[in-house]
Amino acid sequence: MVFISIRPYAAKKILVLVVGLICLFSISCFAESLYLSVSSTPYDKQMTRINPVLFCKSGPGKQNASLAIVNHWIEDLRAIPYGFSPEWKTPAEVESGAVADCKGKAVALYQRMQLHGADNIRLVIGRRTSLSRRTHAWIEWNTDTGTYVLDPTINWTACRADKLGNRAYIPLYAYAGNRKYRAAAAALYAKN
Repeated sequence: MVFISIRPYAAKKILVLVVGLICLFSISCFAESLYLSVSSTPYDKQMTRINPVLFCKSGPGKQNASLAIVNHWIEDLRAIPYGFSPEWKTPAEVESGAVADCKGKAVALYQRMQLHGADNIRLVIGRRTSLSRRTHAWIEWNTDTGTYVLDPTINWTACRADKLGNRAYIPLYAYAGNRKYRAAAAALYAKN
């Protein structure tokens, strides 16, 4: 005679499995990228022209970069016609030139924010969308009210990162002062 148990698994094991599955599925809700500190990136040679901008210390005193002022700077830079440049332009070259690309506009905005005391900003290199073939550059700004994506090439104002979803502005690498980062999706980081 063969006995078949209605409860082949102990209640503890089922509870652990359910909690594990809930954690695994909920981690994808936190799709914001994690930045892992690295000693070098594939872009380091290209960045030598703008290292003085990246290494510039924040302006003195309190933070004078409000969202309204930053949106005004984004509008100013967005008004500059797009023109691709193989090398990273300095902010002076962007402001004096007739055209600029995403790299130059992002660096110019980074410098303005640094000079006005903005903290927690990163120059990001990544993909504009999950379908993008080329890389794109923008700024991420962490504030008390949330993280903002500042893209003076495409957008006219700052966008809340949590409103963009996980298929737009996908970071690959980031620079913040003399620190360099490689981006990793939170879900991928959690799996490993």
